[in-house]
Amino acid sequence: MQPPQQPLGPWFQELIQESAQETLGPDAQPEAVRYLSRVLCDFLHTDQIFGLRDPLGRRLSSVTEMVAEGDIRTRAESFDRERQVHKHVGDYILFWSGVYPEFLRRLRWHDGLDLLCNYTEQAKQSYYVVSTFNHPPYDQEAPLFRELSDRFEGYSACLRGVRRALPPIS
Repeated sequence: MQPPQQPLGPWFQELIQESAQETLGPDAQPEAVRYLSRVLCDFLHTDQIFGLRDPLGRRLSSVTEMVAEGDIRTRAESFDRERQVHKHVGDYILFWSGVYPEFLRRLRWHDGLDLLCNYTEQAKQSYYVVSTFNHPPYDQEAPLFRELSDRFEGYSACLRGVRRALPPIS
């Protein structure tokens, strides 16, 4: 995986590395730290956070809608689409659960679609689905997504540590 191309990338990576050492200790995976930095850089732009759209171009913000969109049995037109959606779901929940968990509480009640969604379990499941794509061209990334699935709570805590280092969000 390439290092972040965003100017804030090295700073985010340093903050995440420090937080990962505090949270996960020596078990923090360097590739996961780099990946978290990439997610932060990507999600600086709301068009990336809310970039998942249905076939009609409608923005999906509810996790329940996103998961339905990624279901190969019903809506996803290909396995690549299934992977793309599940990767986004994992990233979306990881970002919000770490950087701004208050948003997930609001999202749950916004339109009622996520009332029964366990965000942590859904993120872990989505990253697990991505990890099962262990064939080219995805085989090199599969272990990273298994790590994110297995240790989701720890990596979310890393992002909470980064949030504490950032200026307050109003």
